[in-house]
Amino acid sequence: MKTVLLTGFEPFNKQPINPAWETVRALEGWAEEGFAVQVRQLPCVFGAAIETLLDAIEVTAPDVVIAVGQAGGRADITVERVAINIDDAPIVDNRGSQLVDEPIVPDGPAAYFATLPIKAIVHALRGAGVPASVSQTAGTFVCNHVFYGLMHAVRAQLSIRAGFIHIPYLPEQAAKQPVPTPSMALADMIEALKVAVRTACAGDEDLREAGGRTH
Repeated sequence: MKTVLLTGFEPFNKQPINPAWETVRALEGWAEEGFAVQVRQLPCVFGAAIETLLDAIEVTAPDVVIAVGQAGGRADITVERVAINIDDAPIVDNRGSQLVDEPIVPDGPAAYFATLPIKAIVHALRGAGVPASVSQTAGTFVCNHVFYGLMHAVRAQLSIRAGFIHIPYLPEQAAKQPVPTPSMALADMIEALKVAVRTACAGDEDLREAGGRTH
């Protein structure tokens, strides 16, 4: 039985809700043949987010780790390819910190690639009728911070499939934006994450095909 660890962030930037956490927490205790899911909420705080994630990895000993974050403005489920070793925050985190041009891991490699089957996940999502694409940037805020910290932590454990998925705003968030903004229903994002988990747990090699629209 594989253990899947899903993480989602607390609300940030004065938002009352974060779709990443709403989606992830809906899957607490979900299990199918061959795997069971555990979830954790991460603080939207530089440093503390990675510490919380590493504590969760130590406790759960997962076979698959998928961190989930909000990407307001994106219209689809975006499966991240690469985490880069830089914090360059456009806004403050939830403790008021705004890191600028700071390495996440001093002397660490410039980047890590996800070990999730990213194109297979996108293919499966599209097959399920969910808009999805491979993304080439996880940004430089706490999402990328956690993604890099995750991949740095599991770099020597080649059996662990790990990576990051961004999801859009919820409709109620998009409705409050000053300009028309894409969104996705919570039920659709929950189903998308189920598809991603099933695909990641299948153990198949990733697809080698054009990844479609990227960011």
